[in-house]
Amino acid sequence: MDWKIFLTIFGAVFIAELGDKTQLATMLFAADKEVSRYTVFFAASAALIVATAIGVLAGSLLSEYIDEKYLHYIAGVGFIVIGCFTIYQA
Repeated sequence: MDWKIFLTIFGAVFIAELGDKTQLATMLFAADKEVSRYTVFFAASAALIVATAIGVLAGSLLSEYIDEKYLHYIAGVGFIVIGCFTIYQA
C-alpha cells in the first residue's frame, strides 16, 4: 500500500466530510436517547462505505472510457456549478 496516497485521500475526504450534512444528520440521530449510539455508528459507517464503493466503481468505469485529464475537468466544472448554484440559492 502506498501510504502517501492513502494519507492524501484520507485527509482530503476527512476534511471534506467535517461539518457536512452527513455528519450533522449522524449527530442528530446520536442525540436521540432512544437510539443506541452503536447502532448509529455502525449504520452511518456502513452507509459511508457503500457510498464510497459506488464512487470507486463509478470512477473505475468512467476511467475506462474517458481520459483522466478530462475527468478532472468535468469534476472541476461540476464543483463550480454546484458552488454557483449554492451561492444563487443563498
